[in-house]
Amino acid sequence: MSALYMIVGTLVALGVLVTFHEFGHFWVARRCGVKVLRFSVGFGTPLLRWKDRQGTEYVVAAIPLGGYVKMLDEREGEVPAELQDQSFNRKTVRQRIAIVAAGPIANFLLALVFFWVLAMLGSQQVRPVVGAVEAGSIAAHAGLVSGEEIVAVDGEATPGWSAVNLQLVRRLGESGVLTFSVRDGASSEPVARRLQLDDWLKGSEEPDPIRSLGIRPWRPALAPVLAEIDPKGPAQSAGLKAGDRLLSLDGQPLDDWQQVVDRVRTLADTRIVLHIERDGAPIDVPVSLATRGEGKAATGYLGAGVKPVDWPADMLREVRYGPLDAVAEGARRTWTMSVLTLDSLKKMLFGELSVKNLSGPITIAKVAGASAQSGIGDFLNFLAYLSISLGVLNLLPIPVLDGGHLLFYLIEWVRGRPVSDRVQGWGIQIGISLVVGVMLLALINDLGRL
Repeated sequence: MSALYMIVGTLVALGVLVTFHEFGHFWVARRCGVKVLRFSVGFGTPLLRWKDRQGTEYVVAAIPLGGYVKMLDEREGEVPAELQDQSFNRKTVRQRIAIVAAGPIANFLLALVFFWVLAMLGSQQVRPVVGAVEAGSIAAHAGLVSGEEIVAVDGEATPGWSAVNLQLVRRLGESGVLTFSVRDGASSEPVARRLQLDDWLKGSEEPDPIRSLGIRPWRPALAPVLAEIDPKGPAQSAGLKAGDRLLSLDGQPLDDWQQVVDRVRTLADTRIVLHIERDGAPIDVPVSLATRGEGKAATGYLGAGVKPVDWPADMLREVRYGPLDAVAEGARRTWTMSVLTLDSLKKMLFGELSVKNLSGPITIAKVAGASAQSGIGDFLNFLAYLSISLGVLNLLPIPVLDGGHLLFYLIEWVRGRPVSDRVQGWGIQIGISLVVGVMLLALINDLGRL
């Protein structure tokens, strides 16, 4: 079933985002009087095709990895004299800029709509209350203590842990002061905690911002009684079963499932002994833990889980907006994610973030499937993030992308004459090389994660 979700989720995601992107180009081109010859979703062999009254051919093609709008252009072939005024190359530089920019702008508008819908639907979020602080950690040095709720990070409100994590991601690879506004249960007035960062998680391949600060989110106590076993994991191979209660790990007592998680994480590729209780009888079970992740991000893996428990009502909050407020929230989230995407690309370029964080089509397909399986809210959220990524990437000043064409047209606007065909040709060759190189790097990262 998960494979079906992945296939359907990927096709829907690409179909919606590509269609909307190309429709942006198409709609503005028509408004500028440009004749559109073809509107294609996908590449390769056409599966469906039809024409409208203005002679535009609409195509759904076999390879759903993009699309294009083909416009009448004298640079691509002879144009009858009566149609020359409808050629793209005959339009003013401002009109050409508008047509090219319309695709990425359409992606940002689509993301805003998705975020608007999500804001109105609302979500239940876990209050970001600190459960524990590791001794000697960044959070401990700042004076953060168990029981405090993080109400803002760097001045941005944080109604839930996802908001805290988002604000922390913005500071990856940086040095300086990270400011938490916190309050405890007995006080309504927030106080500031200043966390000192020094090349924080710079170059980390799989950063875990909250954990790296030494913060453990509050969670309801979970008894270490196994309820789920990965059929291909170390627990299954060792003979552990659902219903087993873990009593100790290498002689260290286990009272809560989080203790198991914390200790296993540090024991990648290690042979341990679990003392368990099964049907009232104590048993020692040797387990050879596996590894997840690579390099410094490698962690131990047991392949077992426990049954979740209900959260106390006072630890949950409902976040929902009315129709008008949801517009402002949608615009805010679209802007925040756009800036974060651009900033992350800059940090990768300067080595502040590992290029291992770059994802390709395999990861996109897996996330599409997982979000589609989780529900409409998660899938809309994924579509919004992907739409923003598509918009930002297309605006990069790289020839062959929309941003590269915009760069040429902006230079033409300033100079009063177009960039020479020779220079544009060189730029396109460089652009193709860059795009292909990044795609290969993303694909290699995807295969490494598999």
